Amino acid sequence: MGVLVNFLSVIVGSLLGLVFKKGIPDKISDTITKGVGLCVLLIGLSGVLLGENMLITVISIVIGAAIGELIDIDRLLNRLGKGIEKKLSKGKESNVAQGFVSATLLFCVGAMTVVGSLNCGLGIENDTLYTKALLDGISAIIFASTFGYGVIFSAVPVLVLQGGIALSAHYVAPLLTETIINEMTCVGSLLIIALSFNLLGICKLKVANYLPAIFIPILLCQFM
Repeated sequence: MGVLVNFLSVIVGSLLGLVFKKGIPDKISDTITKGVGLCVLLIGLSGVLLGENMLITVISIVIGAAIGELIDIDRLLNRLGKGIEKKLSKGKESNVAQGFVSATLLFCVGAMTVVGSLNCGLGIENDTLYTKALLDGISAIIFASTFGYGVIFSAVPVLVLQGGIALSAHYVAPLLTETIINEMTCVGSLLIIALSFNLLGICKLKVANYLPAIFIPILLCQFM
């Protein structure tokens, strides 16, 4: 139930954001984007502090980046976003792909995604995902009012990822100790910080190519 509520919250929040977007001038929209970037930076910084072993974080980022670059996840996500943009923008310039990729990364990376989905799948509680749904819904309003309708499509990866974790919870849960989840959160939060840099225009990182790094601590924590 929690997974479905989170999925719907992103859709509803995105639709509300699209309503607000119509009356926002480009100058104000750009300023809002930078403000969102600062908020995303804060979210990332708060999660990084959960890490207990810096070496695990460093190794995870290096190995994850290598895997992600070989697969080129960023290109695949952007191609999907561009495909949606081409079909719906009717030749007009838009930032559908950026909205889709940015929102997908923000909504899918983090401890609440993993812990909430596991608890939902195990039948323990849905409160974590309900809380995440509220936060994602608010974020979707802000993102959609800035980037447009590309944000609404990020609801699909949210449903697939959280639904997948929930369905496999009985098999995955024994592997994910509190220490492992903290290390995964630390690595994921670094990616959120990287995403904030993109939103702030500081640099242009292929954040999606670092996604495999989030799962590397599951292996490393067995030996370190």
